[in-house]
Amino acid sequence: MDIHQQAEPDFVDARSVVRRIWGSSDMILFIFGGAAAEFALNKAVDWLYFTGKLPADPLGRLFSTVAYARRIVFSSATEANAAIDTVRHIHSAVETARGASIPDWAYRDVLFMLIHYSIAAHELLERRLLPAEKDAVYDVFRRMGSRLGLEHLPATYESWQPMRELHLKADLVRSPFTTDLFMQYKKHLGKLRFGLLTEVQKLIAPAHVRKLLNMKGTAGLKHVLSLYKLLKRLKLDTVLKRFLLPAAYRDQILALDRKPAASERSHSGTGR
Repeated sequence: MDIHQQAEPDFVDARSVVRRIWGSSDMILFIFGGAAAEFALNKAVDWLYFTGKLPADPLGRLFSTVAYARRIVFSSATEANAAIDTVRHIHSAVETARGASIPDWAYRDVLFMLIHYSIAAHELLERRLLPAEKDAVYDVFRRMGSRLGLEHLPATYESWQPMRELHLKADLVRSPFTTDLFMQYKKHLGKLRFGLLTEVQKLIAPAHVRKLLNMKGTAGLKHVLSLYKLLKRLKLDTVLKRFLLPAAYRDQILALDRKPAASERSHSGTGR
């Protein structure tokens, strides 16, 4: 290789807060939990029922969405764009099978979930993000959306927030799909883990989502979070996670913890 040839850029800068978020199994689990609530309310959830994959394996289906996003975050620009193109291709095949098109707003809703819950997870488990860091999170997913062919995405996090609110009000509704999906969550998680999931959702989901799901009270999990942060400082958190996580996904979820390189640890950059 020519020594003067520049290395291909990553889709997300190595020093970005986005990589810190998506390199933490704790934060990914909170992203997963919040998305699970919002997915169940989305008016386009019938598309996920069409293939039968969501009700058959709701945890696997949601986890695959999160894992795909994480793969993009840690890829080169070329690899990330190829992965995003694959997402669109997969959905095109479903559209052909159903004889209808998935509306653009449904793609935007998923994108908006990833933005909101990435920020909310970090702020719950670590600290509040600086405005520039929120812009960095937003920019990563805006570029994903643009690659998917979504138009008219606002340029900044601040200008995106009103659009997010409009989508929440317009695209979410409590339906029979909502009831069924929560029943599937409980079936696949068991009573204890399902209870923890709903407590996570109370903490991380927007007020409108909590209202539609009739979720009230968050005191219980706040105490658990304080205990968990203590265990994490004592390096005992893995033992607790092994106990709480579903066996089928335990190793896969624990493997999400990605130790940053020295260049990432020594900077607090805000990404591309």
